[in-house]
Amino acid sequence: MEFNLKIWRQKNAKAKGHFETYHVSGIESDASFLEMLDILNEQLIREGADPVAVDRGCSSSGPVSFDHDCREGICGACSLYIDGRAHGPDEHITTCQLFMRHFKDGATITVEPFRSRAFPVIKDLVVDRTAYDKILQAGGFISVRTGAAQDANEILISHDTAEKSMDAASCIGCGACVATCRNGSAMLFVAARVSSLALLPQGKVEAKRRAEAMVAKMDELGFGNCTNTRACELECPKGVSVEHIARLNREFLKAHFSN
Repeated sequence: MEFNLKIWRQKNAKAKGHFETYHVSGIESDASFLEMLDILNEQLIREGADPVAVDRGCSSSGPVSFDHDCREGICGACSLYIDGRAHGPDEHITTCQLFMRHFKDGATITVEPFRSRAFPVIKDLVVDRTAYDKILQAGGFISVRTGAAQDANEILISHDTAEKSMDAASCIGCGACVATCRNGSAMLFVAARVSSLALLPQGKVEAKRRAEAMVAKMDELGFGNCTNTRACELECPKGVSVEHIARLNREFLKAHFSN
């Protein structure tokens, strides 16, 4: 397979970015999107070492910078905006789980970084998502002393509640919800983090403080407001439900009116 790649290039956070177009060929249909980018970068490195190729303008910007880590859909690092969708044209996957068979042979593919005021571009397709870390730090950990590990049946939690908590905890913090939301809202991410603890006995002790602190930090960092379009739920690679946003709102209101 062969493709024309229209890729966002930006030297650094202060530089003005632009799109550059590259051609890749010999791509296997079962190659992942990141493997395809690896092949492109190997091509650009070879062209950069070839004076003739440089004279022809084949590798003016060098290899493309993009973020990745586990390549197994776990870490959430591979955050790319592909053909107008976070993580590309497939359902409930991260970019590393997107395969080239989802594109037509010879297609032109547009690749951009996640766009958000709270996620500034570092270089090319890499964005700074430390805003998420700051929100998590504001929420803190549970401080209940649990001592030695208890038997599972000593703390009674219904199966339905446990499943909802685990569903919320499945959020990998990739930022697709923010990149997809027309307001750049981080409500789904914050709601997932709040719900995963608020549903459990251990998390209820500090539930009010946690909800207030995380929402305040989210607003401080420049994320937008939620207007319930549910685009975040649609593009979330783990299918985290907007039901958790409703729970976050309830937790926040309880905290606000109990002060």
